[in-house]
Amino acid sequence: MAKTLELQFVTSLGKTSKLTVENPIEPISTAAVKLAMEAIIASNAFYSNYGNLVGVDSARVVERNVTDYEIL
Repeated sequence: MAKTLELQFVTSLGKTSKLTVENPIEPISTAAVKLAMEAIIASNAFYSNYGNLVGVDSARVVERNVTDYEIL
């Protein structure tokens, strides 16, 4: 089962932009996630098509099940 931590930010144009982290360390600390998101915003290291990241919107963990089938 693959897990991804999705970090949603508010941009300078009023839209949302998402960064994803594969295989996050669990349990997820909401305080640590918020601090990390604020550090990402302060560093101004990322730019999206919707402008600079200016605020924290939300975070969530997404689980995905994948079943591969061999086709002969």
